[in-house]
Amino acid sequence: MNNNMNRLLIIKLITCFTIFFSVNNAYSQEVWEDLVEQMANEEEENSFRWENYLEELADLYENPIDINTATKEQLERFPFLSDPIIENILYYLYKHGPMLTVNELLGVEDMDRRTMQCLLPFIRVEVPDKKEYKPTLKRILKYGKQELLTRVDIPLYTKAGYKDYPSEVLKKNPNKKYLGYASYHNVRYSFRYRDQIYAGLTAEKDAGEPFFAGHNQKGYDFYSPYLLIRNIGNIKVLAVGNYRLSYGYGLVMNTDFSLGKTAMLSSLGYRNRGIRKHSSTDEYNYFQGVAASYKLSKRWTADAFYSYRKMDGTVDDRFIRSLKKDGYHRLYREFEKKNTVSNQVIGSNLNYNGKFCEWGLTAVHNIFNKPLNPKQNYYNTYYPRGKFFYNVGADYKFFWKRFSLLGETAIDKCGALATMNMLRYSPKGGTQLIVMNRYYDAKYQSIYARSIGEGSTVQNESGLYMGLETKLMKYVKMTCYGDFFYFPWKKYLVSKAETKGFDGLAQLSYSPTYQLNMFIRYRYKNKEKDFTGEDKVKQTIPYIQQKCRYQLNYSLKDKLLLKTTADYVRVNYQRQSASNGFLVAQSATYKFSALPLQLDLNGAWFHTDDYNTRITIYEKNVLYAFSMPSFYYHGTRWAANVRYELSKRIILQAKYGTTHYFNRDKISSALEEIDGSTKSDLYLQLKLKI
Repeated sequence: MNNNMNRLLIIKLITCFTIFFSVNNAYSQEVWEDLVEQMANEEEENSFRWENYLEELADLYENPIDINTATKEQLERFPFLSDPIIENILYYLYKHGPMLTVNELLGVEDMDRRTMQCLLPFIRVEVPDKKEYKPTLKRILKYGKQELLTRVDIPLYTKAGYKDYPSEVLKKNPNKKYLGYASYHNVRYSFRYRDQIYAGLTAEKDAGEPFFAGHNQKGYDFYSPYLLIRNIGNIKVLAVGNYRLSYGYGLVMNTDFSLGKTAMLSSLGYRNRGIRKHSSTDEYNYFQGVAASYKLSKRWTADAFYSYRKMDGTVDDRFIRSLKKDGYHRLYREFEKKNTVSNQVIGSNLNYNGKFCEWGLTAVHNIFNKPLNPKQNYYNTYYPRGKFFYNVGADYKFFWKRFSLLGETAIDKCGALATMNMLRYSPKGGTQLIVMNRYYDAKYQSIYARSIGEGSTVQNESGLYMGLETKLMKYVKMTCYGDFFYFPWKKYLVSKAETKGFDGLAQLSYSPTYQLNMFIRYRYKNKEKDFTGEDKVKQTIPYIQQKCRYQLNYSLKDKLLLKTTADYVRVNYQRQSASNGFLVAQSATYKFSALPLQLDLNGAWFHTDDYNTRITIYEKNVLYAFSMPSFYYHGTRWAANVRYELSKRIILQAKYGTTHYFNRDKISSALEEIDGSTKSDLYLQLKLKI
């Protein structure tokens, strides 16, 4: 009785405290898109496409989970939730019962405003339904939700690759012109029944690719069918068609999104385990075949998967010289590489999920139709080579009071080792202290590994990372980390063996109200690279990057959201002259009351000395389209994004963006070259809920 009275009192206090705060769609969407921006901006050197991550969050945003029935596995899908926060949420539900309002999250121990703001767009509160309904065909057809989404991008300029050339010129150089028209187009159909059944088809044509013509008579250049079933009896997941995989901390297998060093420490070591549907337009990071996860008992789960797919690559009579990952088929030389490689992957995972520990064992066997053998160069001596690849890895996570110890260790077919281990201490008050070490042997080889590191591969790197996140004052939060890394062998643009570097970040965040938050961030990176001076002598010396960003977010009456950003970049080789870059950007989001209309406006002014001082910012785009352009030289950028709901079933979205340079009469180079100083694009999207 006392617990119920105390709980009602807590709810009343929370309601009074949050009476001036309500999260509308415009504001909540901006929160998680800002989250993506921060993480992607800090990892801009990572070649992984962030569309998969954006799509994962967008799908959760469109279909929020019920917080009262959320499992530990579901909450672990959010990288901004630390292990202690997840445990505290589950403990609150266990102790007090189902939440009556999302504002009860403030009653969860160590829950702060920013974390709550990040979580709110993806959850809902429902009255628990004690009746469980089996997914019969009749119920699936009756209550299933269908969506059809199509998008077209129209460039309002002409690149060199689309100009008309005389036939004799094209006969001598057929790769001088793209084979298709300049517009981009995709279509997505999806079917969903609760959180149990997903099915769909994604089709895409990149700009410049032929459509029902020439080398492509099948219409779209890329088709991605998928079927994913969850929680049917002891079958936790069954995937047929295209899917993605991630196990442990990515030292053996990870084709899902991966989070590394960012200003959000809770995302470090993010573990997104298991089988996911592949519904995005990413043409490389997926498997094709069948995968299943079976619940052996309450704590034990076993997964198995098999994939056979064609891949793009450069192939000669004997060897595969390289794998082509961009998915473009716009020229004759690109079509020559299409589907020239076949790849089979078979593997399994055994996982134990206990109260105080988790651990898993992953084994993968990878087979190509020909030996992979890149042409020898100074930096690729230990690149993956061979026809067969084997990898086995063991991952773990242990909990003890406020401590957690996690990591993974893996070996390849030759016995080379990769290991990552992290100790996290989370005292009360939202403080986190992290110490992490990693060692990736220069000879370690895994085709689909992706994990925490300074490099883009799990190879040729070791490092020591230390991070701290804590409150300095009531509304002030500090985040900082330092990462000391070392490369035992040569790398691209680094012809010297045994190089080292340092990556450090410090950020102060101030959030006095739900309507106002700001941060200032400074990042310093010192990394050795090759440099050739005026004397034509090449040497390997430190290359120093310094970045500073100030950002202010302010919402007014839950209708207008303003974001102001100021960036400064400085780069130089040690004891050499420096290049500088500046950018100031302003965005505004407004959701009309009288109309089902949302308007986003963005403007930016930039001035950089060269390409090395380019500045990257996130720009809102149509749904599922990730836009993070880089700006360099001197110019302005303007963009307008309009979202209009014709009805509950029909949503139109359009974006117009234009970039104007003050000191250029040509933009880009080669086939992408544009005559003029202005580049403008139009994006159109139609979404139908059937």
